[in-house]
Amino acid sequence: LQRDGSGLYLSARLDTELPDGLEDVLLKGVPVHFIWQADVRRSRWYWTDQRLATAQRVVRLAYQPLTRRWRLSIVTGVADEAALAGALHRNLDSLDEALAVVKSVARWRIAAADELPEAGDLRADVQMRIDSGLLPRPFQVGAGADWGVVYRATIKVPEPAPAEPTGADKP
Repeated sequence: LQRDGSGLYLSARLDTELPDGLEDVLLKGVPVHFIWQADVRRSRWYWTDQRLATAQRVVRLAYQPLTRRWRLSIVTGVADEAALAGALHRNLDSLDEALAVVKSVARWRIAAADELPEAGDLRADVQMRIDSGLLPRPFQVGAGADWGVVYRATIKVPEPAPAEPTGADKP
């Protein structure tokens, strides 16, 4: 996690194994939606933890059998058909290249600076999961029924960096 004057950013590269049967589903041309979700929370002793910010990023991976290429679509926020139409699309030659992009984020903004307090015990709950609800029905009951969270972590949010002195503040 990186925190600066504009907000809180996450950069990560996962080294996790994906569920069994996922490659078979992808090779049949069925798109799979991977969802990155981050919740920034403040600990409270008198109540449940307070959620300060939530961010979601959806990565849709699909195999194109005619071209034998993999197509990635990346949407920040909730993904529906309209959002996927305006998504960032990328074509890749191999499944390994595509999964490397799926399992990584770079400087993803999970909270704006005005959503975060200056002090306090803050943490970010980060998870990456497969949305089996968007799979076709036979896969929801069969192979995709036991897919779920691929990765989950809780990371302490760093304190804000001290402000740099401006020209007027320097002696």
